[in-house]
Amino acid sequence: MRIAFFTETFLPKIDGVVTRIIRTLEELEQLGHEALVFAPGNPPPTHAGARVVRVNSVAFKPLYPEARFGLPTVGIASSLADFRPDIVHAVNPVWIGGYGILASRRRDLPLLASFHTDLPKYTEEMGISWLKPTAEGIIRTLHNLAEVNLCTSGPMVERARELGVRRVDLWPKAVDTRTYRPDRRSEEMRNHLTQGHPQAPLLLYVGRLSREKNLDDLLNPIRQLADIGARLAFVGSGPAREELEQMFAGTNTFFAGYLSGDDLASAFASADAFAFPSTTETLGFVAMESMASGVPVVGARAGGIPFVIDDGVNGFLVQPHDAQAMTGRLRELLSDRSLRERLGRAARAESVRHSWRSATEALVGFYEEAVLLHRADGGEEISRLTRLISRPAPWRRTTRDQAGLRPARGA
Repeated sequence: MRIAFFTETFLPKIDGVVTRIIRTLEELEQLGHEALVFAPGNPPPTHAGARVVRVNSVAFKPLYPEARFGLPTVGIASSLADFRPDIVHAVNPVWIGGYGILASRRRDLPLLASFHTDLPKYTEEMGISWLKPTAEGIIRTLHNLAEVNLCTSGPMVERARELGVRRVDLWPKAVDTRTYRPDRRSEEMRNHLTQGHPQAPLLLYVGRLSREKNLDDLLNPIRQLADIGARLAFVGSGPAREELEQMFAGTNTFFAGYLSGDDLASAFASADAFAFPSTTETLGFVAMESMASGVPVVGARAGGIPFVIDDGVNGFLVQPHDAQAMTGRLRELLSDRSLRERLGRAARAESVRHSWRSATEALVGFYEEAVLLHRADGGEEISRLTRLISRPAPWRRTTRDQAGLRPARGA
């Protein structure tokens, strides 16, 4: 197949969405498919055999400077026409993805959209909740123009349906178990992350340092765990780093900055437990990477995290913003080596069941399903009104049963 991706984020930025895109592109190439990517910022010209078309963009300052709003130009339309895709895949559609959706409809192309970020939830976390109804309307309208919509966790499938999105299915989770594995543990890395105290219990967080990650929820735990000498390492960067450094001053906390590749894999495997208080994750790749490294996670019971962690089996779940519960579960793991190792083994065993190859093969199946649904609908044109209003598009009426397809998972 020939797949055109429209994405709001791409390399060199690294986050869960970008990780899924680049690993999917790598697997698609190995499976013999062709891809074209439209992305903002300053992406590389190619990745895994796919040409990457740079889309002009502006930074979303001051709230989220790493994010960029794409500014579609005439060149995008000509590149799409020259590529002649079999299907368009809009990733987290808002600006660039939204343009890709409308371009697919105008050109009578099958369309799949994937929902990775709960924008309405983010508006609350970032103090701009007055934008929540607008965010909900954008998600509902754009996604309901697609033949198939995918979410990366069971809870987010339900969330999308709550927002009024139809034809929602599950894009299976996956993790790179060849890169992230227990034998990447390193005494040198552990010495670095503990700032010269390698025998001390080590907690780890990896990811963006920003307000919506609720990292201030780790302040009381690291203070309370000082009695057992616990250390906390933050790996990553973001707009809240300076504020967090001031907040955690005087505690056993180290800000390691951005790590990648083998260094990142070593950091994961060298920790004793992973602390993950975020409530806005649609899946939580870093939690999965920690689990693949054999390090159990204590995470908030919110978003997609309960889809990743089996409470008490391969990690622990606590109520959001419950510092006492977070402290208690972290103390259990740090104080009980046998418990830590048992949950770590179970976490690794769960991870090896979810390969990128199987997830990508499932995605190709969804592409084929979208093509069949598009043909069944006869390529009906959308109205201008549908492009503007924030309500489900009425024009797609063919059901999976009518098209001879299986029902959606969880339906």
